[in-house]
Amino acid sequence: MIQDIAPYVLDNQYTPDLPNKDSFLLCFHGNEVLINISDDQIVFPRLKDLESMEENLQEGCTYLFSINSQSFYLANNIANSPGTGFTMANVEIFRTAQPQYLAFAGITAFQIFSWYQTRRFCGRCGKPMKHHDKERMMFCSECGLQEYPKLSPAVIVGIVDGNKLLMSRYSGRNYKKYALIAGFAEVGETIEETVKREVMEEVGLKVKNIRYYKSQPWAFSSTLLFGFYADLDGAKDITLDRNELEFAEWFNREDIPVCDTAISLTNEMIMRFRENKE
Repeated sequence: MIQDIAPYVLDNQYTPDLPNKDSFLLCFHGNEVLINISDDQIVFPRLKDLESMEENLQEGCTYLFSINSQSFYLANNIANSPGTGFTMANVEIFRTAQPQYLAFAGITAFQIFSWYQTRRFCGRCGKPMKHHDKERMMFCSECGLQEYPKLSPAVIVGIVDGNKLLMSRYSGRNYKKYALIAGFAEVGETIEETVKREVMEEVGLKVKNIRYYKSQPWAFSSTLLFGFYADLDGAKDITLDRNELEFAEWFNREDIPVCDTAISLTNEMIMRFRENKE
């Protein structure tokens, strides 16, 4: 999966240190990132590549994290860099680009950038928020509100009926490949209750023997995914929620198409069932 970057190690503990000339700078504008990519290989700019673009660039950077002692920073207000060899590209590039540890760094940085963008003003009193000087936290000096990075818990469910797995496709999305039943947890429910509710809402089925498989941070939607397999409980007739899904059907294990990417928990779970490892 995209976060499996060994032997590289992500260290996301916040530090207020300023970048050095070799620090990577992540520069976002909307859903685009400043990058150089050739043959699907990522190159991020370093401070030394961009410091001539803006006065006092170093002081305007925000620490993100490090990977194997290489530091990454968020650089604001840089969307164009003529003459540097870097251009803007949609962050979806991180789904396929290599090396994987830099793709993971890029989309994780985008998640933090998106959180900062939505925490510029206090949600309680409307005053400008400030960054804490010792941890990754935004606070309001007027009313004292504190905000930490947001994660949305969600489930991925592989519904099993003997040698069959329920496969689906989302409705109204650009992503048209096969998926599993998925949905966000609601206030007041356990993750296991989320599994049962989402399955009933999206395909009208009951499940039992819910068993946890694995989790995944999915920065594309600021989500923490929890993967489960569950056995069909009762009738297998599908009642499709067409607001959420355009397709859902039972697939025999041997008929499941091979996924061409290994970055997502969904695809790993599908392939695990196909290979009779579940």
